[in-house]
Formats: sequence, structure tokens, C-alpha cells
Amino acid sequence: MKAATDTLLVKNGQIIDGTGAAPVADGVVQVDGGRITYAGPANAAPSFEADRVIDARGGTIMPGLVEAHFHPTYFNVAALEDLDIKYPVEYVTLLAAANAKLALECGYTSARSGGSLFNIDVWLKKAIEEDLIPGPRLAASGREICGAGGLMDWNPEFRKIGMEGLILLVNGADEARKAVRKLVKDGVEWVKTYPTGDAAAAEMNDHHTLCMTFEEMHAVVQTAHNHNLKVTGHCRATAGIKNALLAGYDALEHGTFIDDETLDLLLQRDVPVVPALYFERMSIDRGPEFGMSQAVIDGHQETLDGGAESARRILEAGGRLGMGGDYGFAWNPHGDYAKELSFFVDFVGLKPLDVLKCATQTGAEILGRADELGTLEAGKLADILIVEGDVASDVAILQDRSKFVAVMQSGVVKAGQLLAPAGG
Repeated sequence: MKAATDTLLVKNGQIIDGTGAAPVADGVVQVDGGRITYAGPANAAPSFEADRVIDARGGTIMPGLVEAHFHPTYFNVAALEDLDIKYPVEYVTLLAAANAKLALECGYTSARSGGSLFNIDVWLKKAIEEDLIPGPRLAASGREICGAGGLMDWNPEFRKIGMEGLILLVNGADEARKAVRKLVKDGVEWVKTYPTGDAAAAEMNDHHTLCMTFEEMHAVVQTAHNHNLKVTGHCRATAGIKNALLAGYDALEHGTFIDDETLDLLLQRDVPVVPALYFERMSIDRGPEFGMSQAVIDGHQETLDGGAESARRILEAGGRLGMGGDYGFAWNPHGDYAKELSFFVDFVGLKPLDVLKCATQTGAEILGRADELGTLEAGKLADILIVEGDVASDVAILQDRSKFVAVMQSGVVKAGQLLAPAGG
């Protein structure tokens, strides 16, 4: 991804640096060659000759957001078949590129894939990095791993098509190792697994069931770590969370039903969690119009209540939360990413600056790129979001793309009001 080669000064705005610190009322950010050289109070800034100056218009200067559970190949999903067999892979690739462009326009300069059809996200990442298409800096996961008969094994045997495009199904530790090795060859960075079920599968694989054995999970981690890959998992049931932590997982998706023992394990290992709760709210609110049964909706309600309580406990105890999750369903579409942030303030009860830290600094830590991204600090890449208004007081502003003065990657304006017209 090309970086700006000139010098840039962003001024006349409050700085939210992504660390959770109080905003700097009158701040400036200085950028040279695509990297930040200074971010702080204007009255303490060193002398600086800028080739370009951006006026933040009294608004907010903050790090680009990180979508930590991004499904680039999900597009208006209303039924399970929409995930893997509705469209040919060629068309899904085009849809994924459209989703990536939208995410960047929504202020998300980085994202971690939570799984995709085939290894589309691997090639999507390459296309973004080579500036062929716009999108967030991406960590790829490719296909996911689930135990046979588990949550993600829905195509019936009579179809004789399997699940290979979306999910690698395993029976036992040896097959788990084989699945990871396939992903190594595909070029992923994260291995996404399904240790537990979900409210969406109320009859056989609900949110209190397990979809992988501990032996399978341990084999995944052992093999992945040998190849310098990280492992995460869809973890709702308490036993699944415990198994993931004991097996050595590097992150948890959802972490819905945390008890005291699993919370202690989580804190000991300092494993980040991406709760992805707004999806649950939308499933409850809009489920009936998409034909969800009452049992499924009740399960989503239990998941929402348990997940919100677990998220509060994790953060209050000093744990780490990332923001994002499961956008691309018909009732929870791509483009609504920032609604997650407002939800964590309004429903879960977190402080706005804490949520913004989760969506920036912690997101960068989950990506494994905290040395380059996530905060406005000297030496880091100039991935900057400039927004009209006081985001510290009202995170809902981030839902309104018309308020974005600029979305920048390495000092290059990629979206927002200041984006130069084509050919300009």
C-alpha cells in the first residue's frame, strides 16, 4: 500500500489518540512520509513545514477504526445457503471487494477476517495492499474449521457437495491437523474454528453445545503455532471458552458465557475477546421478518444478555475487547459497523472512550500490528479518521459517513469529503 511522500499537518480538532486517554482539546498531528511524527497539543508541537494542511473544522482527529471480526464474503445473507452455494466464487469475490470498499468508506482502515468462502480474503488482502482496490488493511483467515455435525455442517449428505468451500470439517485430532495444513498452504494468518454452537441452530447445536473436542482444538493450536499462525474460535458455551483458553487460543470470538474460572484463565493469558453483540440485537429485533423461530430468537436474547454481562466483566477486570462482528446478514448488513460502538455505550454501558480504545488500539493488538496501527503516536502509520463533531461525547457520529472529513491510510486520503475526484 502506497504511503504519502509529502509532509502533512492536521489541525484545528480535538485528538482522541486511541489509548483511552482524555481528548486533547486543541491538537495537531504531523505526518512525514506516511508516518506520524507528532500527535498532541498544538501549543507543544515542534516546528514543522507542511506540504499539505487539513483543517479538522473543530471536530475530532482519531485513529482509523479496526473491524475485528470481518466477513468479507457475507452479502445480504438470509439463509445458510447464501453463505456457500448461492453464488459462484467469482461473483462472491466481487461482492467481497465491494464490502471492503464500503468498510474503508465507513472509517475502518484495518480489519481482521473472521472467515471467508475459500481463501478469497487472502487474495483480497493482496489486492488491497497492491492498491488495486480500496479497503482496510486486512488479516486473512480463509476457510474455517468445525467438527463434523457441528454448527457449520449444514449441507445434508444427499446433496453430496460437502462444505469444503466455507468450512473444513474434522473428525479427530489428525483431521484437525490436516485442515490447518491446508490453510497454511492457502496463506492465511488466522485460523478460525467453531468450538461451540450458536442460538441460530437451536435444535442440535445451540449456544450451550460443543462442536469440537479439546483434542481437536489442541491439535489446531499446536499445528497453527508451529507455522506462526494465530487461532481464534466461535466460543459461546462456558466449556468451549475454557477449552479454547486451555488449548492456547490467541483470541476468542464472542466469549458469551464467562464464569469466574474462565475469566481468571482469560486474564492470566491476556486473550482478547470480540463479543460481536449488535448482531444479537438485530437478530432479536428483525428475526421475525426473516422467519426465525421463537426458539432461535429466545436463544439470541439469552446470548445478548449473557454476552453483555461477560463483556462488562472482562473490561472491568482489566481484560481486552475488540469491536466488530458478523455484518453481512440481511438483518445486520455491511456498512452498519459503527452501530456496534454505539450499542456498547448505550446498551452494554461502557464509556465512549473505552469503546473507542477497543475499536482502535485493541483492534490493532488483535491484528498483531500494535507497533504500527491503532493509536496516534509518533512512528506509527498515519491511518487517521477526521470527523466533524465531538466523537468522545457522541460515538453515534461515526455512523454518519457524511461527517467524515477524511479517511486516511499512510497519509493518503482514501475516503471522505476531501477525497480527490477521479483524475484529480
